[in-house]
Amino acid sequence: MTRRRYPIGIQTFSKIRENDMLYIDKTEYIYNMAHAAGTYYFLSRPRRFGKSLLVSTMQSYFEGRRDLFRGLAIEKLEKEWTEYPVILLSMAGAKHMDVEGLQEYLLYILKVNEERFGVEFHSAAPNLRLTNLIMAVYEKTGRQVVVLIDEYDAPLLDVAHEESQLVAMRDIMRNFYSPLKDCDPYLRFVFLTGITKFSQLSIFSELNNISNISMKDDYAGICGITETELLDDMQDGIAGLAQANELTPRQVVAKLKENYDGYHFSAHSPGVFNPFSLLSSLANKDFDSYWFASGTSTYLVNMLQRFNVQPASLQRMCAKSSAFDSPTETMKTITPLLYQSGYITIKGYDKISQLYTLDLPNKEVKVGLFESLLPNYLDGSYAEQGDVAIARMSVLIRQNDIDGALRLLQTFLATVPYCNVTNHEGHYQQMLFIIFTLLTHYVVDVEVHTPKGRVDIVMLTADRLYLIELKLNKDADAAMKQIDLKNYAERFALSGKLITKVGINFDSSVGNITDWRIA
Repeated sequence: MTRRRYPIGIQTFSKIRENDMLYIDKTEYIYNMAHAAGTYYFLSRPRRFGKSLLVSTMQSYFEGRRDLFRGLAIEKLEKEWTEYPVILLSMAGAKHMDVEGLQEYLLYILKVNEERFGVEFHSAAPNLRLTNLIMAVYEKTGRQVVVLIDEYDAPLLDVAHEESQLVAMRDIMRNFYSPLKDCDPYLRFVFLTGITKFSQLSIFSELNNISNISMKDDYAGICGITETELLDDMQDGIAGLAQANELTPRQVVAKLKENYDGYHFSAHSPGVFNPFSLLSSLANKDFDSYWFASGTSTYLVNMLQRFNVQPASLQRMCAKSSAFDSPTETMKTITPLLYQSGYITIKGYDKISQLYTLDLPNKEVKVGLFESLLPNYLDGSYAEQGDVAIARMSVLIRQNDIDGALRLLQTFLATVPYCNVTNHEGHYQQMLFIIFTLLTHYVVDVEVHTPKGRVDIVMLTADRLYLIELKLNKDADAAMKQIDLKNYAERFALSGKLITKVGINFDSSVGNITDWRIA
């Protein structure tokens, strides 16, 4: 059997089907939506999760291109295959624009659609052009119009937290989308994708009947790839990855889940793989970081600093849905941005309290995020050198040589220029938390509560549990005494692991570890 090519970065449904590339069948979702009572739908998902491919699939379906759907679920479900006129408006090209550029872009994508349907209208007002386009297409074809808007929020994401620019850009987009309400009699189906919800755009403030399916259980798997889909459709890719890395197929699936799985988009969502990373991993036969490396994290890091988010707090948390599924431009915490951008996801739900548990989805995101944060604690190019030191530390800890690992860390930190933010213990705790987290093979947590206090850092390896206490401008004996005085080890006595206590002292005058004790 010849392995189908993986459509990495290909967002056109017809191209995938005509070239016999791998397609994960999402057409039953489309059928259910198209035959439900509503007209207006919105879906939020992180970038590179297949939103554009979903829109392209919808376009082919509503245009009645039945030949493209042979062998897919919708072929058996759909009986009529009515052909509708489809207006496709992709806002992906409207990123990083000013007001004038955005106006020009809107007129351009409208002109493209006007030419497709032979419509002429020369107004310079995008909202009037869209109104005329919908009504003219309805008149020409005698059928209601389907409007598909991909990445509706793209022009606003860059300025979401710059109030002066956001207001002007948002007014343009609000005006542009307003015809969707007035043209309701002429519309068969309207579908919008995006990353976030902008509360003051007309689609949410005026279209009060819009169905937001982003957190609906029935649509949790509409984008991305579930484990069932992986096992059903990609066995040849799993076998190739296993052979290339000298692993068994079962071990490959476990590593794929560890690296790229773990997303949940509703209370009862199945686990969802990041499709871009998963397909890239199978195609390249490795386990590299793909999704995180494909987009800049500068904006995210800046927002984490703006909201004064400590790296150690990017861990398991509980929240109501209103705390993370809320409009980005009005958010009071970083949580909505982290969730909607794909850096944290749903990991559990308590029906009685209606509390969601949120956490980092997988290893790829965790490592990529903390590597991005490391330069805030290690200046300049030293963060890159730190990657090598951290990898070497990981080997030493795997060999149960925590003393050697700390000596290596001390040697490395001695090469790092003096940092201004060295006057409080928390800075070093966060820096060490990032470094230990990037060891990647171990479970690391901070400020772990015990009956008598809190352990600064707890690290779990294959056969050991390390209790690490930090002191600033004191000595390692003081750190060790705190571990013993508060009997932190008792809290973890049932872990079944050999417990190692580590007391570490930092000297702010040199910005480095000066001494440590291990017991």
